[in-house]
Amino acid sequence: MLNQRSFLAAMEFIFCLSATGISFAATLENSGKPNIILVMADDQGWGDTGYNGHPFVQTPALDAMAKDGFVFDRFYAGAPVCSPTRASVMTGRNPIRTKVTNHGRYMRPHEQTIAETLKANGYVTGIFGKVHLGSGQPNSPCNPSGMGFDEWVVGLNFFDNDPYLSRKGKIEHRQGKGSVILMDDAIDFLKKHKAGDRPIFTVIWFPSPHDPHAEVPDGPSLYDGKPHAGYYREITLLDQQVGRLRAAIRKMGIAENTIVWYCSDNGGLVKETSGGRERKGSIYEGGLRVPGIIEWPARKLKGRTSVPASTFDIYPTLLAMAGIELYAPHPLDGMDVSGIIAGSVTERSKPMGFWHKIQGGQGTRSDRIQKAIMEKQQAGAPLPHDPPRMRKDVDEFPQFPEHTTTGHAAWTDWPWKLHRIGGTKFELYNLTDDAMEKTDLSKDPQQAPRLARMQQELDAWMRSVIQSLNGKDYQQK
Repeated sequence: MLNQRSFLAAMEFIFCLSATGISFAATLENSGKPNIILVMADDQGWGDTGYNGHPFVQTPALDAMAKDGFVFDRFYAGAPVCSPTRASVMTGRNPIRTKVTNHGRYMRPHEQTIAETLKANGYVTGIFGKVHLGSGQPNSPCNPSGMGFDEWVVGLNFFDNDPYLSRKGKIEHRQGKGSVILMDDAIDFLKKHKAGDRPIFTVIWFPSPHDPHAEVPDGPSLYDGKPHAGYYREITLLDQQVGRLRAAIRKMGIAENTIVWYCSDNGGLVKETSGGRERKGSIYEGGLRVPGIIEWPARKLKGRTSVPASTFDIYPTLLAMAGIELYAPHPLDGMDVSGIIAGSVTERSKPMGFWHKIQGGQGTRSDRIQKAIMEKQQAGAPLPHDPPRMRKDVDEFPQFPEHTTTGHAAWTDWPWKLHRIGGTKFELYNLTDDAMEKTDLSKDPQQAPRLARMQQELDAWMRSVIQSLNGKDYQQK
């Protein structure tokens, strides 16, 4: 059953379809709609794969997926840390618009998510793994049910071995490797619904290779004596799970018409393989550039592109690929890149905006919080963290001054990238000639017109983001 927010969204979607002459009945039939699986690593850098040339990390499943599918050579996380990027996937918007200004912030339930839109179009929806966008308690408007998911088993933040996970609000203490457990749950969900009359939307968000790097892959010990060995062991572990997923959907007979999209939530932990300047936490390329692969055997997606794309493109692109009219009641920052994937488009038509540290992050100790809830549930006692954690960032709309420039923002109009640091410092780079962002061209007289134009565009975009953050989008609706 749809919760109130999802029901209202579905009704609005039906109205939009009616206005265009598309019947609601048609939207509830499978009619060949593809299954969709979104897979995301936690802290894997662009260069931390075999197919991107890492000198020793073993990623045979991702390498095979890259060979069989379509590779984005310039794929960007929506932010240089985890929670905001996840919000960008869910909404197609810069995460600051959704109130996810940094890690540990909750996404406002006023947002329209990809899960809600797909659910309104007949999909059964499930999410498994690290969510880090809200609560795991059963009555919170910020839990995955409130985001449009029918089934869910989640951690609030990263988790490792023997995690405490919330299954639709009931906490379970599970034994084993967290990344393996979440794939077990995801595959069970796919098996449960593979023979049904509804297409399947599945989100699988790994907790690895985030520290503390206690999970290890199957087989002999790897990378002993290598720098960052624990980090790379977890990358190989998650690669093994991607291999399990690809094998499972083939065994189920659903792989042909299933879109699988793989990426990471931010840049990696090792500068040398980040694919650019700096690493996780930075608006420079190394903090944003991540692996990106999509496969859909029925459409024979093949090849590799250097045209940039981002996690906030996932929402509009998947709707286009599934033949579903885009429902986006709020301003989107992403665009449909299905033409880039198909090879019919060779340039990005929409600039990309990034902004970090407008606010600080908030710590979320997933196991500690969920263990405390489990103990209360087992004792039949009132739950902890109620109501603040259940409704954090939901009821209050603090008004940020519209001229706010706190933190570090960037505007990419390929191949040019403009940085605005602390509001007053600007840097300009040509990413084709200077992928490592070493040569600042902001003082070059020849670039003065470009600099002025991009400064105006970036500032206008930042004002728009602040208006969204302050709640203007919802007031208009």
